Amino acid sequence: MWIDTHCHLDAAEFDADRDAVRQAARQAGVARCVIPAVHAAHWAEVARLAERHGDAYALGIHPLYVPKAQEADLLALDLALTERRADPCLVAVGEIGLDFFVPELCTPEMRERQWFFYTAQLKLAQQHGLPVILHLRRSADLLLKGLRQSPVVSGIAHAFNGSTQQAQAFVDMGFALGFGGTLTYERSLQLRRLACELPLSALVLETDAPDIPPQWLYQTAEQRALGAAQGRNSPAELPRIAQVLAGLRCLPFTDLAAVTSANASRVLPQLAALYHQAP
Repeated sequence: MWIDTHCHLDAAEFDADRDAVRQAARQAGVARCVIPAVHAAHWAEVARLAERHGDAYALGIHPLYVPKAQEADLLALDLALTERRADPCLVAVGEIGLDFFVPELCTPEMRERQWFFYTAQLKLAQQHGLPVILHLRRSADLLLKGLRQSPVVSGIAHAFNGSTQQAQAFVDMGFALGFGGTLTYERSLQLRRLACELPLSALVLETDAPDIPPQWLYQTAEQRALGAAQGRNSPAELPRIAQVLAGLRCLPFTDLAAVTSANASRVLPQLAALYHQAP
């Protein structure tokens, strides 16, 4: 059985068929999903979804939502983490981090604002003894700097696409690295090399659904211009993504499921008990 360690099941793309999407993933062998929130307005919804489907969730403020976030949201996050302390489905603070890919977030003012919300949420994770789920795009070194200043128990570097040295630094801090749809592209040579060279104990699997579609769902800009719809990623795609990784590493498919699920349970300790419950 598989664990999708990063799935935005609360996204609007799933409004029409959310329960059917989750059921299809379960039938494909995805026992649990981790649903990270992206801003305060989503916290209650991700908690409800996790409870309804026997999944896990994380609460946090995503860097893409930092421009509209308020400092009061950090106080609200502290309160939410306190109130939900006994909830077995709450496994992390997330999705938090830094994004220096989107131009609007790269101005000096927005870089400083992102850093403020990132480090404040690291301190909340420290305070509540929770792991973190990190968003990183062109920001790995600064994320690591924040973790050195405010160490947390563990976590996942979501959609990892950094260097070998950066990967090792996260692993040395007790993190696992999330691999998903990008791994399925034949042109992702550096990422595929990294996925093969890293210790198997460092890897977890994810979809980031509905985003980061695997190669078989992707439509080029030219195809979209001709009317083709971009394929919607879903947690049911996880086993097929895993099959690519198993092939790259020459591993038995079932062994990869066992190891990556164990890795996810190690870095998100609350997930361990949830994973072993009957679906």
